Amino acid sequence: MSHIKSMIDAHPKQAGDLPADQLAQAIKACLDCVAVCGSCADACLAEEGIEELRHCIRTDQDCADICLATARMLQRQGGHHTAVLRPLLEACVAACRNCADECERHAGMHEHCRICAEHCRRCEEACAALLVALSN
Repeated sequence: MSHIKSMIDAHPKQAGDLPADQLAQAIKACLDCVAVCGSCADACLAEEGIEELRHCIRTDQDCADICLATARMLQRQGGHHTAVLRPLLEACVAACRNCADECERHAGMHEHCRICAEHCRRCEEACAALLVALSN
């Protein structure tokens, strides 16, 4: 069991509107994405030909910021405000998709971009699954 799931289970007020396992997976995926996107942006800054990576760096930064906000909202177990959480999850899915698409363009030349794209796809999937659960 992950430490995130343990914290969800230990909370005195359970988030009844979202399945705990999916919630934990989405939080972990978002936090992983924050770290990986930040590292990818930093690695891009160290590459030769930074001009070609400018859009990738911005996309990494945008994705990291949105994933962090999403993770922080998901961690709050006092009751999720669906009207706020749904568009935030939708934005996270879109940001992760956009970042993965951009990083995949550079993945053949830069391993950090390949890794970043992989983590963005995981986060995109986890947040999309949570959106489905939120709709039920």
